[in-house]
Amino acid sequence: MVGAMFFQAPAARRGPLPWLLALGAGVAQAASLAWPGPGSLGGQPLWWLQILSLALLARVLLGAGSARRAALLGWLFATSWLVGTFWWLFISMHTYGGLAAPLAALAVLALAAFLGSYYAAVSALFWRVAPNCRALAAIVFAALWLLAELARGQWWTGFPWGAGGYAHVDGPLAVLARGVGVYGMGFVAAALAMGLAQWRPGDLRRGRWWAGLALLLLAWAGLAWQRHCAVDGCGAPAEGHSSLSVALLQGNIPQDEKFQPGSGVPLALHWYYEQVRFTNAALVVAPETAIPLLPEQLVPGYLEEIAARFTQGRQALLVGIPLGNMEQGYTNSVLGFAPGLARPYRYDKHHLVPFGEFIPPFFRWFTEMMHIPLGDFNRGALGQPSLPWAGERIAPNICYEDLFGEELGARFRDPDSAPTIMANMSNIGWFGDTVAIDQHLAISRLRTLEFERPMLRATNTGATAVIDHRGRVTYRLPAFQRKVLDAQVQGRGGAVTPYAWWVSRWGLAPLWALGLGLAAWAWLRRRRH
Repeated sequence: MVGAMFFQAPAARRGPLPWLLALGAGVAQAASLAWPGPGSLGGQPLWWLQILSLALLARVLLGAGSARRAALLGWLFATSWLVGTFWWLFISMHTYGGLAAPLAALAVLALAAFLGSYYAAVSALFWRVAPNCRALAAIVFAALWLLAELARGQWWTGFPWGAGGYAHVDGPLAVLARGVGVYGMGFVAAALAMGLAQWRPGDLRRGRWWAGLALLLLAWAGLAWQRHCAVDGCGAPAEGHSSLSVALLQGNIPQDEKFQPGSGVPLALHWYYEQVRFTNAALVVAPETAIPLLPEQLVPGYLEEIAARFTQGRQALLVGIPLGNMEQGYTNSVLGFAPGLARPYRYDKHHLVPFGEFIPPFFRWFTEMMHIPLGDFNRGALGQPSLPWAGERIAPNICYEDLFGEELGARFRDPDSAPTIMANMSNIGWFGDTVAIDQHLAISRLRTLEFERPMLRATNTGATAVIDHRGRVTYRLPAFQRKVLDAQVQGRGGAVTPYAWWVSRWGLAPLWALGLGLAAWAWLRRRRH
């Protein structure tokens, strides 16, 4: 606690000001992930706002006055940040699930408050163990923040939506993605935020000019590398990978009708059937549950006609469809049809959504209050093979699976069989016309930076897009329009990125070791002093 006293800012410890600052900083942190509203900034991640908002929290923590107060300030920041990030869960529960508005709002708040407890814990711990040295304090804060992000992303199946690193997909820290991934980017951003929070007027006059210089050099290096990637290309060579024509289908089936047999179901079956029949693209991708019925529930010959269309000729199809039966269980799956396949390609979703695709213990009462087709799905294997087609290896993932880079990375352990193109197939129509669409697009962009592989996104309502291996959106459909995106994509092969190499072998264990090691070092150092 003596170390924390070194940083105290007495003026910030009195009255409601620190609480208002923590609350406002949390809202700003949410806005940094995808700026809400129209205009040129609408939907864009703002890396500088993420650092500034976290720096504001760090400044408040330095003057907290006690570990308990630090915990409450950290919890208030995190709760407002997370509510501001995934408030759109309210729409799925209330608008489409029929849950009473007060209960739906309370459920969102409860989830954010629970996840915010991780940040409350590390805020209190930082106040107790912060070293007197500013540079060391910044590193320790970053390590503890990293632990909170990892816990939120992995415990209780994980819900890392809104992790701070996603705000940096366009910033100078984006260059770090290929080495350390989104959590490593968040670690560096947290260290910079604490460094900024500790800045004092007159530091330059005292000879501490090196800190500002280091920040400028880091920003310059990141921007310079991004410039190099944009002009000359970077990462694995593209030799042997010609441009592939793709058709990404966006059905825009109204979510309140999507599973209704008299409206959304026949509309979806007819529209997707017509598109796959007449497109000339080499690869056609339809979104999650584009076919909203089990194969045995379809009109006889429906799926067989589609299969016949793509098992001969020069085209391939990936389409979302539920599979299974009462005896063996059900899966949220993708079927693939292409010439030369002995049997249809199949991918089963691995990372299931709590309350959406499986019901956690003791919560069935909650799901029974909603009118959403929920159930317990079977989980697919980790690291399933890709669809081989046209010299590419196309690796699908479903819905928010692209949020878990450490799981997608399991496919990259062997460079010779690693994906050359990734394909996300989603339906986030559950969340309406909200910032969730832009947030999910940024998540996919971050994955392309980590693995330096392009990503195809076929969605029901948006954002249907093509992202190249440098994280740039090269083609995109307007949201909430029933259209086909005709585009080109170029696969990437060769050596995998450093991040893909280590995450495919050890998962996130190296980052856990870094965070826990630095936290233990700080704790022991404080006890010795």
